[in-house]
This record gives sequence, C-alpha cells and structure tokens, in this order.
Amino acid sequence: MSANLPTTVTFAIYLLAMLLIGWFGWRATANLSDYILGGRSLGSVVTALSAGASDMSGWLLMGLPGAVFVSGLSASWIAIGLCVGAWCNWRFVAARLRVYTEKVGNALTLPDYFTNRFEDRSQLLRIVTALVILVFFTIYCASGVVAGARLFESMFGMDYRLALWVGAFATMAYVLVGGFLAVSWTDTLQASLMITALILAPLMVIHADGGVAASSAVIERTRPGAFDMIASLDTVAIVSLLAWGLGYFGQPHILVRFMAAESVRRIPTARRIGMSWMVLCLGGAVAVGFFGIAFFGQRPELAANVAGNAETVFLEVAKLLFNPWISGMLLAAMLAAIMSTLSCQLLVCASALTQDLYKAFLRRDAGQRELVWFGRAMVLAVTLIAILIAQDPDSRVLGMVSYAWAGFGAAFGPLVLLSLVWPRMTRNGALAGMVVGALTVLVWRHYHWFGLYELVPGFAFATLAIAAVSLLDKPPSARQRELHAEVDREIAQLGS
Repeated sequence: MSANLPTTVTFAIYLLAMLLIGWFGWRATANLSDYILGGRSLGSVVTALSAGASDMSGWLLMGLPGAVFVSGLSASWIAIGLCVGAWCNWRFVAARLRVYTEKVGNALTLPDYFTNRFEDRSQLLRIVTALVILVFFTIYCASGVVAGARLFESMFGMDYRLALWVGAFATMAYVLVGGFLAVSWTDTLQASLMITALILAPLMVIHADGGVAASSAVIERTRPGAFDMIASLDTVAIVSLLAWGLGYFGQPHILVRFMAAESVRRIPTARRIGMSWMVLCLGGAVAVGFFGIAFFGQRPELAANVAGNAETVFLEVAKLLFNPWISGMLLAAMLAAIMSTLSCQLLVCASALTQDLYKAFLRRDAGQRELVWFGRAMVLAVTLIAILIAQDPDSRVLGMVSYAWAGFGAAFGPLVLLSLVWPRMTRNGALAGMVVGALTVLVWRHYHWFGLYELVPGFAFATLAIAAVSLLDKPPSARQRELHAEVDREIAQLGS
C-alpha cells in the first residue's frame, strides 16, 4: 500500500533537508582532510550523535523490536552487550585514538594510522587493511541499499528495482557533495529523529493498553515466557549475544568519528551524550517490541502484517497510533537509521580507495582538488557496485551484516586496542592479528562450531596472534616507544 500525502510530504522534506546539509558540507570542504575527516572539527554533540547514528542502522527500528516481539526479553541480551561494548569503546579507545592518529603523521584513515603507527615502509599493512575494508563494507553497503529499498517499496508502492536506485542515490547525493561534514551533520539530525521516534512509540503503545501494569498483565497472561531473560538460551547463546559488544573496537565507520573530534578534551562530554542517546534508543526499541506483544495480542484484527513479518512492528505502530504527519516523521526516522549507517560506509570505502590506494600508490603528488574529486567519484562507484549486488530481491545480503560486524571486530578490534595500550606491539604482530582474526571468522562461520558467534574466537585468536608474534619479533623502534609515551602523558593529563 502506498503512503498517504502527509507521509509523502514528510519524507520529501526530510530528503530535501539532507541535500541542503550536503550543500553546506560542499561549501565547507577545501581539501581531502575536510572531505574524509571533516578537518578534525567535530564538537562533542556532533561527535557523539554521529557516532551513534553511524552505528545504529535499520536494525534498531526493525530487527531489534522484531526480535523482542517474537522472543521476549531474552532477545535484549544483544542490547546489553552493545551498551557495554560501546561504553568501553568510548572510555578506552576514543581519546587515545584521537591523540595517536594526530601524532603519527595526522593519519586520516585506519590504514593510515596502522601504517604510520608501526612505521611500515613496505605499505603491506595499508594494503591489507584497505582491502578488508573494501570487501566487507561494499557488502555492508549493499545490505543498507536493500533495507532502504524495502522501506521505499513498502511506503510508496515502488517497484523494488526502482526503489533500490531512489534509496541509494538519496543517500549517495549528500555524501558525494558534502563528504564527512555532510555525513556527520546529517547523522546528528538523523540521531535526533531516531531518539524522538524511540521515545514516542513505546509511550504510545503503553498508553494504548492502559499503562505499564495493564500491558504487563496482558503479556503475562498471553505470553508468560516473554519476561524470562534466559528462556531457552544456553550459556553459549548468551555469550554470543553479549559478544556483539566486542565488535565496536574494530568498526572503521565508528572509529573515524573519534579521529574527527575537534579536541581530545571533547571526548568525555561526547561519551556521556553518546551513551545516554544509545541507552534511550535501545531501551525504546526493546520496549516497542515487548509492549507490542500486548498491543497486537489484544487486537488480532490489526496483527496480520506483524504476524507475517515481526520486523514491521515499529512500522505498524507508527501507522496505527499516530497522526499521519507524526507517523511520517517516525517513518522518516526509520529511513534516517538506514541512511546514517549507509552514508558512513560509503565514505569509509571512498576514503580507503582515495587516501590508501590512489594517493599512496598511484598519484603521490596529486593535489587536494584532484583527491577530493577522486573521493567523490569513488562514492559514486561504490554506490553503483552496492546497487548491483542488491539487484536480486531474494538475495541474502542482509544476512551478511552480522558477518561484516564480526569480520571487522576480529580483524581490527584487537589490533586497535593493543596498538593504543601496548608499546611492545610490532608491525608483524599487527599483520598477524589482522589475518588470523579475519580467517578465523571466515572458517568459524562456515562450520559454526558449538553455535558460538564467530566474533568470539576471532577476537581471541587475533589477540593471541598479536601477542605471540610481537614478543617473538624484534622490539619496536625508539621513535615508536617515544610516541607511545607521549600519548600516555597526554591521556593522563585529560583524566576522564
């Protein structure tokens, strides 16, 4: 069923606002650093909200509420794991990464950072890191394109293939034009829409059923198992859900937000804002799914769509309980969740192609204008490839999201953490950890041993590989040790 006029108008205003922000980003972009890292100019609020929005894709308003609607509170373990992992990422990685990347040659990307941090003159670390980013993120981008197409298809009655192009190019346009600043500014608006939607929706669902006590009584009567945090989950299942939090340490599109902060002193405030936003959003998503059990349980005549696809529970609540204009805003929040993550992924891919391959190997003397325009061309190229991957409406590309999260978490997570805190780590240790982590995820996912999420063994084996190879390797140079001590002193002065 196509959307009504209020929803169409709301969507149009939202998309025009994204393009306008892209234009402002264009005017503020003078060089490659501006285009791919915003000139390291992000304040606390933008750093916090853009990091959150780039992390929480469409699964926040679709996948998580749907899982809780089906399984009850036992599905919320993943939200707990994500909150713990995100807080640790902000607390132990953000400030150090911001300081370190500036001290090692003003690194603009993760491959840049690894190469300069370990003085890798062979450029092998840069090449392997860039290739891992391109492979995983191109597929990750395709999943975002599919999610956006499904929303446009559902709301506007578009043909799937047309919806692919409309959704992808709506995101690509402001990334191509405005670069990192446009992505970060739009993320801030999108994060505001998402938290508004995830506060209003559960409140309306609870109100419709007469309050928390009345809703809980209905759930207790119709689905008593929904309250059980353990339910049928065993220890391995709970560990696997909690382990999603480990993935944060290796996600390039989140880490780059820390690198772009205006100052390391902005990080503590950004952490408090970001974590408050995240807890409220995840809590709202869980509440929509949980209290949706009572809402649709008492209204079976309205439950057909949710029964067919539980991931539409937020969509159905927005359409049924709100004025069409407000409903349009809530559905725009769903689009925002998809676009915010997709835009960050497009920019990270373009950055790897421009800074870590084109500039590093093909055009070392390229001017800033040339590099910015090459970056824009790469945004377009990655978008087209993602659309081609997503052409088949029956493709299982969405299932690759958890795979990409595990791949990045295992390949880069231990590498980022240990590079920031362990001065004895070496270039060969870094390379071994990246390769072992990625290969473990590939093999473990194929065989799915013990039912354990592949991120857990991947992270563990990568950490062991880094430690073993670094200790067997010759010690790092005096310059590397001196830089590490400088970072320690600066972080100690920060305090929090």
